[in-house]
Amino acid sequence: MSAVLPAPRAAGSNAVPDAETVYRPAGPLDLAGTLAMLGRGPYDPTTVWDLRGMWRTWRTPAGAATLRIHRPAADGSVSAAAWGPGAEWAVAAVPDLLGRTDDWSELDVESHRLLRESRRRNPGLRLARTGRMLEALLPAIIEQRVTSLEAYRSWSRLLRWYGEPAPGPAPDGMRVTPTLEQWRGIPSWDWHRAGVDPRRARAVQAVLAVAPSLERTIDAADTLSAAEDVLRTIPGVGVWTAAETLQRSRGHPDLVSVGDYHLAHQVGEALIGRRVDDEGMLELLEPWRGHRQRVVRLILASGFRFQRLGPRMAVQDHRWH
Repeated sequence: MSAVLPAPRAAGSNAVPDAETVYRPAGPLDLAGTLAMLGRGPYDPTTVWDLRGMWRTWRTPAGAATLRIHRPAADGSVSAAAWGPGAEWAVAAVPDLLGRTDDWSELDVESHRLLRESRRRNPGLRLARTGRMLEALLPAIIEQRVTSLEAYRSWSRLLRWYGEPAPGPAPDGMRVTPTLEQWRGIPSWDWHRAGVDPRRARAVQAVLAVAPSLERTIDAADTLSAAEDVLRTIPGVGVWTAAETLQRSRGHPDLVSVGDYHLAHQVGEALIGRRVDDEGMLELLEPWRGHRQRVVRLILASGFRFQRLGPRMAVQDHRWH
């Protein structure tokens, strides 16, 4: 869950947006359910929710942007405004961000009660498509093989130290992710000080070394499977990291986060009433191949909570090792 901060600071002349849009989705839209995966925990300075909607910062091809998306109006329309050099890009991205290209019409979950009921109660659930590969990939690497709390703290520290203040009347403390050059310039001791161990820091550096060509190759990929194959050629980017990246940046409807600490347990208990491992999870999801990520999202949106019977992963402090 992303941060919930106080109302925006008093705005001066920059309260006037640099770009605005109104998006009218074809059907119901669950704004929170669709965009919840974008925030990286309660400390994430790129994503803030309040009663009226969401604030989100972006590092766009045109520069920094702050995007304000309001909750759907009574007629279902969604208004959005943006500030900064990347404002036009940000508002143009709103339809895909809100799932315009995400088609659930061929997903049939009538055979399973929990999924059927979750689909009925969450008709506005969509898979977001950000189009920003690097902004999805770097935090996914930071989240590898550590607790969520550790990863969230590391991401927040790095953005507070190196991120750019959000343009416009954004809530205090919001930051835009660093530029590629700024990421590359972070010294090894600051990765360490942020709590990112050398193995994950090396994986980040491997991505940064080829980032422009990596983005071009992924954009040119004929299929999402081909995009996954490209990502997995980078040292330190495995099946879990590729899935987490493409779920957000491309709205991948089928990739499942194999290797997640809790997901297989939750899917198993939700679908058959008992825990399974990753292999068992994939076997259970096989009838919905092509839509497996949508099924996972329905499980997460259903309100079902699995029993945490085992020990929690220990929180470690990598800064002093």
